Amino acid sequence: MGAPKLKSRVPAAEYLALEQKAVERHEYLDGQVFAMAGESGEHADISANLVALLVTQLRGTPCRARTKDTKVRSGPSIASAESYQGLFSYPDVVVICGEPEYYDDHQQVITNPTAIVEVLSPGTEAFDRGEKFNRYQLWNPTLADYVLVSQDKAQIEWFTRQADGKWLYSIHRGLEASVEIASIGCSLSLSEVYERVVDGAREGDLG
Repeated sequence: MGAPKLKSRVPAAEYLALEQKAVERHEYLDGQVFAMAGESGEHADISANLVALLVTQLRGTPCRARTKDTKVRSGPSIASAESYQGLFSYPDVVVICGEPEYYDDHQQVITNPTAIVEVLSPGTEAFDRGEKFNRYQLWNPTLADYVLVSQDKAQIEWFTRQADGKWLYSIHRGLEASVEIASIGCSLSLSEVYERVVDGAREGDLG
């Protein structure tokens, strides 16, 4: 995952109890707890731009955007206090359509994401593209769109779930491009996503 692992094995219920009191955020995967690394300036600016764009466009709709402090559960219900299965993650942005469905009474973990946006970082990119997305596909049937945003070049990759359950992939490069996310009725203009970001991301190698 890239971030340091804190303990070898922790039951999911214990993780949730610890996370309620923790100052720093931690993600969970099948018993392993990972401290989340701090973000770069580019990551912070892009994340803020994304939230501003989505919140503005979602006003008056059944959908809402939440930021990186909202956990998403991807996995089976915890069968016992010693259960280790599943993923608890903190997406950079999660969009929920309709009423939020929560994992437990603490109402800190969402189970019905409609769209998830991740700003890629060197230490976590492989996990975001690989096992995390695999768990989202398997365990979050409400997820319609998964969006990966580069922080070192103007590039957005978009995965959208089709009616037959397969995922369609597209890539959008350059500040003139935009991404239309139909499931939430939002458009992401790359010029706005990368506003105020350093020249390396605005003018980088676009392939």
